[in-house]
Amino acid sequence: MWALLALLTAWSGDVPPFQLAAMTFTVGTLIGLVSLRLRKAPLSLFRQRPVVWLVGVGGLFGYHALYFAALRHAPAAEASLIAYLWPLLIVLGSALLPGERLRWFHVAGALVGLCGAALIVTGGATVALSPRYAAGYGLAALCALTWSSYSLLSRRFGDVPSDIVTGFCAATAVLALTAHLLFETTIWPAAPGEWLAVFLLGLMPVGAAFYVWDFGVKHGDIQVIGAASYAAPLLSTLILVAAGESAMRWSVVAAAILITAGACLAALPLFARILTKRRQSPQPRTPA
Repeated sequence: MWALLALLTAWSGDVPPFQLAAMTFTVGTLIGLVSLRLRKAPLSLFRQRPVVWLVGVGGLFGYHALYFAALRHAPAAEASLIAYLWPLLIVLGSALLPGERLRWFHVAGALVGLCGAALIVTGGATVALSPRYAAGYGLAALCALTWSSYSLLSRRFGDVPSDIVTGFCAATAVLALTAHLLFETTIWPAAPGEWLAVFLLGLMPVGAAFYVWDFGVKHGDIQVIGAASYAAPLLSTLILVAAGESAMRWSVVAAAILITAGACLAALPLFARILTKRRQSPQPRTPA
């Protein structure tokens, strides 16, 4: 779903970033409310500790606000590459979680994936960090730190149902609307196709994806999830190529190899467990 973000954003027209965030997070909120209604889930689940709300809303709104600010103060390629350090930070930060153990292949897999993501973001060109854009680079680094911290801290709240993301989306929509009214000029989508793109953004990349991510980081293998997250920019580029919005380059093929290799490297224990289970499972007897 996150791989659709670039394409759908391009198709959404000239809607300003915070306005687009307010519109799409509103749709994301409606997804959760409809789900709660259909399952007749109690609204008491929103009665959570203040720290849960601080982490959730800070993660969703903080990440987007910092990313938008970084793009305003630094070139897009460099800012995006720095912001995309968050999967590596998740893998490294997992060592601080109870019951988790960081091994060399987790770090190696995340670094290999980062190299693949760098090829995607830069198109194989040389990245030159200029001191004049230091503020933008710093905002991008805070962006990466914000999302990785949100993901790791969410794991500590494994008892909190993922339905709480409905509340996070609602609060983020309100904050984004406030930022839009303060800093932007309203520009509505100009065509039905642009309205559809906005709706699809809220339905998937800025909606359902956050519910799935919350469940994944709380109950999945956090280190494998972190390393595998580098597939998002690769899939995003492939979708742009398929839609005719970008051209296929050698860097895309090289990135595919690096990202796949990195994810497999980080998932070595997972593959080992699967092989062990297969060897230990009873083999069917051949009838005489």
